[in-house]
Amino acid sequence: MSLYNRQNQNIARGQTYQEERISTALSTFVSQTYQLFAASLLAATVGAFIGLEMVEAIRSWYWGLVILEIVALVGLMFLKDKPGINLVLLFAFTFLTGLTLTPLLSSVLGMPNGASAVVSAFLMTTIIFGAMSVYAMKTSKDLASWGKILFISVIVILIGSIVNIFLGSPMLQVGIAAIATLVFSLYIAFDTQMLLRGAFSSPVEAAIALYLDVLNIFISLLQLFGILGSSNE
Repeated sequence: MSLYNRQNQNIARGQTYQEERISTALSTFVSQTYQLFAASLLAATVGAFIGLEMVEAIRSWYWGLVILEIVALVGLMFLKDKPGINLVLLFAFTFLTGLTLTPLLSSVLGMPNGASAVVSAFLMTTIIFGAMSVYAMKTSKDLASWGKILFISVIVILIGSIVNIFLGSPMLQVGIAAIATLVFSLYIAFDTQMLLRGAFSSPVEAAIALYLDVLNIFISLLQLFGILGSSNE
């Protein structure tokens, strides 16, 4: 009987040790993800500050920069698990998003109370990120089922945005921006829960997912403030 008990104790200790190792590895993964996420925001901020000093040039090169941005993102998705090159592509992409954001930033800043609108968009983005992250950490609900619906929603938003390039309807853009704010807010909760469950293959992949959520919310809020602000002039 004592031999049986010792065997059970050894098995239990082994399971506990394995669980501790998994927990430690996940904690390290999450920590690295948020460090890269913060560094990505910094790279984008640097890109935006540089872009604001050369807005007219950015407008002239805009579509070329957008193409470079897409190339960097696609390359990152394929090479997200390759140490070194994945970081280069991550920071190249986030820096480029900062540059391509400057025409919108410049337009909003040029409005009456434009600076306060940018600050409000930033603060609202921060609050949404914090609130949805906490929700993902605290909820017992499985958010995995949201994935397909959110992806379809993003496709609809993308199609609507492309259509509105030709229509140029401010009201349609308001609707698209409002829906995008909601969808990417939900994506923060979804991606955070996936991160905590170890669903991402690398911290770089997880960091870029969170970054894209935050970037799209910030852009959508800037568009809302820009359109609504210009209509009140």
